[in-house]
Amino acid sequence: MTRDLPAGSLDDEKRWQIALAKDRRFDGAFVTGVHSTGIYCRPSCPARAPKRENVRFYATCEDAEAAGLRACKRCAPDQQSREEGAVKDALDLLRRSEGAVPLECLATLTGYSPSHFQRVFTRAVGLSPAAYQRALREERAKVALGEAERVSDAIYDAGYEAPSRFYEAMEGKLGMSASDWKNGGAGRVIHYSVVETTLAPMLVAATDKGVCCLSFNEGEAELRARFPKAELVEGGKEFRELFDRVIAAVEQPGTGQDIPLDVRGTAFQQKCWEALRAIPPGETRSYGEQAAAIGNPKASRAVGSANGANNIAVLIPCHRVIAHDGGLGGYAYGTDIKAELLKREQDA
Repeated sequence: MTRDLPAGSLDDEKRWQIALAKDRRFDGAFVTGVHSTGIYCRPSCPARAPKRENVRFYATCEDAEAAGLRACKRCAPDQQSREEGAVKDALDLLRRSEGAVPLECLATLTGYSPSHFQRVFTRAVGLSPAAYQRALREERAKVALGEAERVSDAIYDAGYEAPSRFYEAMEGKLGMSASDWKNGGAGRVIHYSVVETTLAPMLVAATDKGVCCLSFNEGEAELRARFPKAELVEGGKEFRELFDRVIAAVEQPGTGQDIPLDVRGTAFQQKCWEALRAIPPGETRSYGEQAAAIGNPKASRAVGSANGANNIAVLIPCHRVIAHDGGLGGYAYGTDIKAELLKREQDA
């Protein structure tokens, strides 16, 4: 007995639009069965679009084959599982390896040509093999900086050939120096203020690089929990202009894109936060749609976790992500605030 893809963030109309757009980000999420020709395809198949009345959608290749369909020879959807296995093997090797692994070695491991495996890996992970290895070294460095006695030891342990390589890779990403990161932010100064807004009392905090925290119904205690080793100072006149800009952006959500931010997060978290900032004001996305936007449509749960780790409400607009059924979903500061933020953006 066959079954169509379960109801969720993608209904059949959305799947049809994805197939018409030949959106390869959804390869593996479902297959398109064309009953007039007896074949099934990936959503990205370059073949001419069939008539809508001849199309059904299936969750897996096995479901489509159980319905009497055969795999398209042009887009080879039945190779998807092989590709997923190849990517898994490559990821396992990269995570075990202490140094860089050349693309040619990964291709040999998986049985693909280097150029083809590069495409397969990038489509599945959202990063090229080289970019993934850079992100992996950065993550290792962040962990090591919290454990090693010397910064230089942590840098070499993470796989960098020299400290200069580390600083070049981390420029603009850590929001603080390697020594600062090792010490948990000790020595950093964070200026903060609790201000009134028409939504709720709002905590806004910033370093000399930009806003590092924006939250509702919180104060110094919550800020200290987020940054336990930083020096907290009530914001003075030198931060008044910045804080006023933040208040204006909250009162009129969708503005303030030029406000500088000082954020810390993993490579995946930062990618999710960049995707949040790319959602136009007045629009919403489901977690699945956000996952697809970063090139990994199956990572909706991980996307939800990354959104939950966001310390900067409104300016990194996690309120624009809603449940797949159209409901508001959760929000760290309450659904009433989330609903009002969305209403203001839609009414603007």
